[in-house]
Amino acid sequence: MAWRKLLLTCLTAAALATGAHADDRRDHEMARRAMAAGDILPLRVVLERIRPQYPGDVLEVELESDQGYWVYKVKMLAPNGGVRKLLIDAKDASLIAERGKKYRR
Repeated sequence: MAWRKLLLTCLTAAALATGAHADDRRDHEMARRAMAAGDILPLRVVLERIRPQYPGDVLEVELESDQGYWVYKVKMLAPNGGVRKLLIDAKDASLIAERGKKYRR
């Protein structure tokens, strides 16, 4: 877990060193406001809720908003070595789709 934190820190530092674009700063600020307003759950909480059904290592996460509807796109390495792609509702951590299989929206 410590190596993940270190990797995230290094990636963040690299992004800041290369000069974050205005769009990236605006996206981050929108996400912060959405979290403060209770519109989205923190990633930590979302991962805690999905891990019982979807164990594995997180490879990549994206937070996206489409007309005020927030989703986490989570790519995970499953224990069997396969890659799992999940689309998670950022408000309640419910599964919307798994690798193209749509559940709800």
